Amino acid sequence: MKKIIRGLIISLFILFLAAWFLISPTEPKAEEALFVVSRTNQLETVKRLQEGGYIRSPLSLLIARLVTFRFREIEPGGYTLSRSMNSRRLITILTSEPQFKWITIPEGLRKEEIGERLAKEIHWNNEELEKWNTIYTAMEFDYREGVYFPDTYLIPVGENGLDTAKRMINRFNEKFAGYPEKFAEKDILWTTALKIASIVQREAAGKEDMALIAGILWNRLLNDQPLEVDATVQYARGNSGSGWWATIKPSDIQSIDSPYNTYKINGLPPTPISNPGMDAIDAVLNPAETDCYYYLHDENRQIYCAKTLAEHEANIDKYLK
Repeated sequence: MKKIIRGLIISLFILFLAAWFLISPTEPKAEEALFVVSRTNQLETVKRLQEGGYIRSPLSLLIARLVTFRFREIEPGGYTLSRSMNSRRLITILTSEPQFKWITIPEGLRKEEIGERLAKEIHWNNEELEKWNTIYTAMEFDYREGVYFPDTYLIPVGENGLDTAKRMINRFNEKFAGYPEKFAEKDILWTTALKIASIVQREAAGKEDMALIAGILWNRLLNDQPLEVDATVQYARGNSGSGWWATIKPSDIQSIDSPYNTYKINGLPPTPISNPGMDAIDAVLNPAETDCYYYLHDENRQIYCAKTLAEHEANIDKYLK
């Protein structure tokens, strides 16, 4: 009996030493670094942790999970880790909310919509969101809208709105590099091009009809005709309780007195109405050559254009009624 007890004690001691070795730090002293998880493949993440020297083996992470009762999956995002952390500390961080969040901003949102997404993901309070809408994105007139580039960002949780605005403008400047010169060659200001691109982004059903819409908008502008674009009225109206881009009514067109109501004013609105992607910008730079001045989409998002108002009204009867 004594031999059995002694053997059991020795076995437990060996298991304890093995577990301690497995979950102890890989380096006594190491600087912190950002560890980025791009996908939810847990095996790949564990492999990268081992290759990066953060854990000795996958078994050490499993033991740490069992010891700490933390079985939540590691979310995509960024985590500040050190090779001097033991596996218990490591798994505690990795199964908590990421310290950096992946945030995808779709094409065609207005800055208020972007702010709402950011507030939710990186935990802005109402005051910070209001500053995003009215201060951080309003410091320069040409940067009030259209330059908060739609892309996927890795943003620190708690980052203030001013730094996030700069981050997105910097990405816009990277993507837009060279385009001001290309537009200048055609005697087009980059700010003008961005306004048109923002309208194209909202009006197009997809990349395939952007060049046609850009060509039609250019036709109307060069012919000194009002653009008569619903999306600009939606922008002027804002969120009336049904969303930022809810369908406009005839009464909206008549009642909204705004430089963004392109049914009432000639030319372009004062600023872009959304934040466009590069496809819309390219469409403005290289519009389709067309004789059309009107367009509509049917219920399947197929576009039809017309040269005259009579043809356009016929298309309305045919495709929308």
